[in-house]
Amino acid sequence: MADSVIVGQYVETHSIFHRLDPRLKLVSIVILMLSFLMLGTWLSYAVATVFVFGILLLSKVPIHFFWRGLRPLLFILLFTFLYNALFTKGTVLWSWSFIEVTEEGLRTGLRFVWRIILLILLASVLTLTTKPLDLAYGLEKLLAPLSKLGVPVEQFSLMIVIAIRFIPTIKEELDRILLAQKARGYDLAALSLPKRIFAYIPIIIPLLFTTIQRAEQLSYAIDARAYGNGKGRTSYKVLRFQQIDYLAGGIALLFAVILLWLKIGKV
Repeated sequence: MADSVIVGQYVETHSIFHRLDPRLKLVSIVILMLSFLMLGTWLSYAVATVFVFGILLLSKVPIHFFWRGLRPLLFILLFTFLYNALFTKGTVLWSWSFIEVTEEGLRTGLRFVWRIILLILLASVLTLTTKPLDLAYGLEKLLAPLSKLGVPVEQFSLMIVIAIRFIPTIKEELDRILLAQKARGYDLAALSLPKRIFAYIPIIIPLLFTTIQRAEQLSYAIDARAYGNGKGRTSYKVLRFQQIDYLAGGIALLFAVILLWLKIGKV
């Protein structure tokens, strides 16, 4: 079950994306995500889909791994689709009582869901192909100019990466607690929905307790290594842009320009 959470996990496949500079990956991901906001026509969605699946294939991370990550979000995606299909005004295709399904609603819902899936897959590639420490280091370097304004960049970048890394850890802890409850004969699946909501209380409390305990242990470990406020730290790995980084950045920028052209030209 923990494998279903792809955010915060790192998979070593020795792909070209694993060798890219983390600063370049962060900037490129932001550019690509902003460009996805310009998706409007079906052609632009098709181009973006081919581009994202090309990235997934080049990352060499098994496709079924991404599917397991999307599976827990199916309910949210279905809700988003139905909300738009039922509450968007337009040409009525089917109606029953006060419920109406419109052609415009189906299009809008499909586009929203499609865009969300692409964004999730794209964000997953970043964490799956970048080690948390490299991600923190890259984020720290990108935000370095803000330190002159008194912003605690080092602490902020470390906090972001720890938060991302903790997601699968919390999920693993939840699985362990659920298994322990099942071993005691406490099966949530056998309960009705109202009872199941209250039944989660004895699960959430130990989950919060163990999460706080892990956070406390982590803070002790950081203090034991004399991390301090993070300023003036040196790194074994020195980040330098290589030719492949410039090439990858150029491709991301070109792709964003193509989507902008499709948006303006309404192609």
